[in-house]
Amino acid sequence: MRAFLLSVLSLMLMASPVGAQRPVEMADQFRADGKIYVVIGVLAIIWVGLIAGLFFLERRIGKLEQGLRNGVPKTSNTSSKTPQ
Repeated sequence: MRAFLLSVLSLMLMASPVGAQRPVEMADQFRADGKIYVVIGVLAIIWVGLIAGLFFLERRIGKLEQGLRNGVPKTSNTSSKTPQ
């Protein structure tokens, strides 16, 4: 699966100069108005948020897997009260 994703990514990167030969009027207008930096900033924030979310999700899953391997199930209820 990893090799497949790597090959798809490499094909996408190789194909990108082909589409860059045509002028894009919207991008030129954004550059002229200075709004391209806003677009790049928003995209960067979205990507950083997605990567951070995946990183923290991976850490949580790793802790759960480690708990299952050690035989200590993790529960979401951490209160010390026992039902009577």
